[in-house]
Amino acid sequence: MIRSKTRWMIASVDSGGEERAAELANALSIPPLVAKILVQRGFGEVDSARRFLYGGIECLHDPFLLKGMNEAVSRIKLAGERGERLLIYGDYDADGVSSTALMICLFNRLELKFDAYIPHRTREGYGLNEKAIDSAAEAGITLIVTVDTGVSAVPQIAYANTLGIDVIVTDHHEPPSVLPDALALINPKQEDCSYPFKGLAGVGVAFKLAHALLGKPPVEWTDIAALGTIADLMPLTDENRIIVRLGLEQLRKGEKPGFRALAEVAGIEPHQIDATAVAFGMAPRINAAGRLDHAEGALKLLTAATDEAASEAAVALDTLNRERQRIVDAIVKEAERMWADKCSQAAEAGTPDPSVIVLAAEGWNVGVVGIVASKLIDKYYKPTLILGIDPETGMCKGSARSIEGFNLYEALTGCSELLEHYGGHQAAAGMSLHQDKLGLLEARMGEFADHWLKAEDWVPKTAIDMECGMNDASLHILEQLSQLEPYGAGNAAPKLLLKDVVLADRRTIGKEKKHLKLSLSGEGKLLDAIGFGFGPIAEDLSEGAAIEMVGELTVNEWNGRRSAQFVVSDMRIPHIQLFDRRGDSGGDSFSVLGKLVKESDVGRSAVLVPTPIWLEAAKASQKAALPGGLRVVTYEELEIRALSCSRLFVLGRPPSAAKLAAAIRACEGLEAVYALYGEHRKGGSDAFSKASYPRITAGNEHTDPDWTAATDRDNFGRLYQTLRRLAPFGQEDCAGRIAVMLGWNQDTVAFMLTVFEELGFIMYREGQLQLAANPDKKELAHSTAYREALRRVETDSVLFAETKELAAWIMRQMDQLPATIKEGVFVS
Repeated sequence: MIRSKTRWMIASVDSGGEERAAELANALSIPPLVAKILVQRGFGEVDSARRFLYGGIECLHDPFLLKGMNEAVSRIKLAGERGERLLIYGDYDADGVSSTALMICLFNRLELKFDAYIPHRTREGYGLNEKAIDSAAEAGITLIVTVDTGVSAVPQIAYANTLGIDVIVTDHHEPPSVLPDALALINPKQEDCSYPFKGLAGVGVAFKLAHALLGKPPVEWTDIAALGTIADLMPLTDENRIIVRLGLEQLRKGEKPGFRALAEVAGIEPHQIDATAVAFGMAPRINAAGRLDHAEGALKLLTAATDEAASEAAVALDTLNRERQRIVDAIVKEAERMWADKCSQAAEAGTPDPSVIVLAAEGWNVGVVGIVASKLIDKYYKPTLILGIDPETGMCKGSARSIEGFNLYEALTGCSELLEHYGGHQAAAGMSLHQDKLGLLEARMGEFADHWLKAEDWVPKTAIDMECGMNDASLHILEQLSQLEPYGAGNAAPKLLLKDVVLADRRTIGKEKKHLKLSLSGEGKLLDAIGFGFGPIAEDLSEGAAIEMVGELTVNEWNGRRSAQFVVSDMRIPHIQLFDRRGDSGGDSFSVLGKLVKESDVGRSAVLVPTPIWLEAAKASQKAALPGGLRVVTYEELEIRALSCSRLFVLGRPPSAAKLAAAIRACEGLEAVYALYGEHRKGGSDAFSKASYPRITAGNEHTDPDWTAATDRDNFGRLYQTLRRLAPFGQEDCAGRIAVMLGWNQDTVAFMLTVFEELGFIMYREGQLQLAANPDKKELAHSTAYREALRRVETDSVLFAETKELAAWIMRQMDQLPATIKEGVFVS
């Protein structure tokens, strides 16, 4: 058994939804599968679904619906008429750089006189600053247009006003309670702004300003707008979906030198550019400039006019990105150590771990702390704040990332008196404060988390669009689903729950074996699957396990061949697994056990041995080779008390199938059984041996009986008829002579004669085997020896069954458990 890492939330459609999906499929001539997902995602009406699937430029909203747009357009046009000098003031992340680049394209087309400025992340920090405003005034700037920033710059814009500089703010961040006194403020999130779509990125707002000034949407710049929108994780719905879809088409054309060079260093073929390629290949390299150096390097790339300039800028960004990855890895490791220390201190004090992760250290690059926060959330799933400390001033600057249900911006607002500056939204934010206030911030944020979040909120959720089987995991289905692209925030690639499949093979791949490559079988087909980061659980998966997976269906292209591939995001095996190591021991089960049990497994594992002698041997071996503290128990102990145990190692041949079944049922929380006893050997160590029939076999070399033949009722009848023909005859080696006559195993005959003697059908008198004259009619089961042999046959049929059969038998034993323990267990 392997439990899922997340809560699986499977979308459902009621009868009314099924009807709407059928209507959509018919009206729009789309596959029922696509129609169903559209209904689940809120596009159940024909018009809304049509706009979602096919909406183009004609579906973009009127830019003048944005509050402040009329004033901004009039002022910019006036500046052009007067020949004034303007300043584009941007931000250093990918959205801010994209916004700045788009505005440069716009002002060049309008033939305006302007400069562009992006502050240095480390030296100046986020947003407008007075020093930059002073420099603008000295350069004769009379109008500043901000992009992706400015909505919180109340004192800075007031200062600009005193210098006679007008400011137009274009932004998309959450507006504070007090807004700056700008000449125009364009932000769809303003409370009194009636614009129908609130999810624009900063570059999206800049795009709308360009639309308003040019009188038509600048489709040729949608590639720039798509980059910023995807990088800033804006929802790919409504206008963003249109902008990104058009932008991806522009990117595939490869008309701009900067994007061509960026795709090349990222190893992306032009025809393969999609939202995922932008998010994980292009955007990180744009962001790397502002994180480690200055964002002007990224701006040069996006505005490059020649291939030579673009290539030089792209190579520089790629180098910075590699350095960024190295720095992030180092900070993550240090942050994990610091968090482990905090948790240890809490445990020593008898208190729970902090509800919010707040970590700060000198030397941490503030340009990458947001990435570090995201990685810690992936591992610990707690709201996380990571800050770098300036050793000279004691000031901390950092970034935060959140989990569902915890509004970062609202929480920081509740801590505003502790902060020098903050901004952001529900899921991500930035802040600065003095290190002396970090403890108070951690405590206050923890109080908010404890108050707002319920128990289930601390476990991440995975939203699943639909269940599917192997027949649904095909290129045909994938082509149908592609109608829902582009995928991204707010319109994720359909998450599928793949069921009714069996694990056929698995292996680790990649650097340090971090990833898991799987082969799945079901419905007579095979499917490849890959789990990035799942490498460590490879040894916890048993071949033949019934496995359930959540993930996405993708295309795998290799050597010109296209096939469907399942990319795993979570998985579970809802039944107890069998790891069949019978016969692997080579006579030394303890050696095999030592290779399987790790120190970290000791608390959740137990070793089951058949006799006290085995127990002593196990204890002796434990001192030499096995981890200390490993629990070793006998079957008799498990008959008396239950055992909390997730992994059970079975050493030595179990006394019987019944005793093994009872032991398995006595293990609460059992997830895996490891069979480490040897292969089936017909030796004297078994419960039934030659000692059971000494007078017949004495003085002869024999093998064990063929127990299946020795318990066959027809064989007993044939033997009795033979005895009726031959008896009486000499006792000496009678079993051997009869065995030769019948072509049977000698010990099989000897055992059967023992059963006849026990039932009173034969007797030995004066050295001869004789038939009883008038024996009572008795069933074979009246013989103790025969009953023991039957149990032996039954036990062998279980203990030495094929792996698949033994695994199914183990699963069936769990059906006898209470529902609370059996929950989630697959029963064959």
